[in-house]
Amino acid sequence: MTADLRAEVTTAVARVRDRSPLVHGATGSVTRALVADGLLAAGARPMLTESVAEAPTLVTVADALLINLGSLSTDGMAGFVPTARAAHERGIPWVLDPTAIGLAPVRTPIAHDLCALGPTVVRGNASEILTLSGGGRGGRGADSTATPDDAATAARHLADGRCIVAVSGERDLITDGERTIRVTGGSAMLTRVSGTGCLLGGLTAALLAVAAGGTEAKGVTPFACAVAATALLTVAADRVGAMGPGSFRVALLDALDAVSAAEVGDGVGLAWE
Repeated sequence: MTADLRAEVTTAVARVRDRSPLVHGATGSVTRALVADGLLAAGARPMLTESVAEAPTLVTVADALLINLGSLSTDGMAGFVPTARAAHERGIPWVLDPTAIGLAPVRTPIAHDLCALGPTVVRGNASEILTLSGGGRGGRGADSTATPDDAATAARHLADGRCIVAVSGERDLITDGERTIRVTGGSAMLTRVSGTGCLLGGLTAALLAVAAGGTEAKGVTPFACAVAATALLTVAADRVGAMGPGSFRVALLDALDAVSAAEVGDGVGLAWE
């Protein structure tokens, strides 16, 4: 079973580079540059806008969508739900990253409204997943006060065959409600560079694009693509090694460009639960 999943991960990463999917990222201004550069380094193409005047129209030509509630703007508050609805209606795979929900009085109800529109993957930290499932009050801003272990039951309940839930942490957890796998490895420096979680959401959207219909997607499931996104970032971070946060940010982009699909599939730590 693990060997089959590794093969899918390898195939998915290779297909992103072959196909260069267009990822529409409605994401915060603070981390937008890292998301765009990381997508390009991984082989995808970014299109980043969140305005209600444009985003619901532009998403119709995208291969996948990321909605990230990071540095929430007035444009984002107005544009997120119509953009997600447009993607959902056209069968475009999309990722919800409910950044910093909990006590926040605006983004929290928006996250629940978005979740009702059928995201393909919900990706967040443990506190965010607990909140979205109704079992928590959020973390401290964008920081989690819980672990993936704490959120395991909530993640399975939230997924329950409706979507895939990816919980980031020291040992990432990915579940579709029936299957649950842990992804191990990566660098602690990922938590010291702003936007690496947002980047993971973008990579998840890019990987989902190669599982979205057509003969080209045969044999690559959305579940495997969610695992592949975490694996890609994990292996790239491992490749960088030890350095300061400024240097790490640049080196991570270089590693995303340089790491091979086979290196990702073979090098990531996977453990079924």
